[in-house]
Amino acid sequence: MDSASARASSSERGVSGVWARHSNPKSGWSRALAWPVLVAALYCRKPWLGVATVGFLLLNPVLFPAPAEGEDAWMRRVVEAEEAWLASGETGLFGWPNVLNLVNLGCFVVALYGAWKRRPVATAVGTVGVMAAKFAFVAALVRRYAAS
Repeated sequence: MDSASARASSSERGVSGVWARHSNPKSGWSRALAWPVLVAALYCRKPWLGVATVGFLLLNPVLFPAPAEGEDAWMRRVVEAEEAWLASGETGLFGWPNVLNLVNLGCFVVALYGAWKRRPVATAVGTVGVMAAKFAFVAALVRRYAAS
């Protein structure tokens, strides 16, 4: 094997390892709960909390070990489905389920605007909308992955 092939193989193993560790349900659920913390950091004007949360999100995919073989958890299926969806190349902007990401984007703007202006209703509605759209998106990915 030449050095370019060895580097590519090493890189693929590294990416595969990150996906495996990220599929630990603790990784997925803690990432899901990070969004409300980020919004709270902005709303309460706590930059250290925002920086700490972003740092956690960056490290999260490698903080947890890969789940035990045979462990069947919904969040593990979410990550496996997301990996398969991204690898499929069927991620068109206006295709299903990516439309849910566009809904998520609108809710994201509402949540950030509400937090910045300290408007509790807009902040809460936007945050709940982001969470609902994200969970609908990943649930659609899981159904799609299970059907294939």
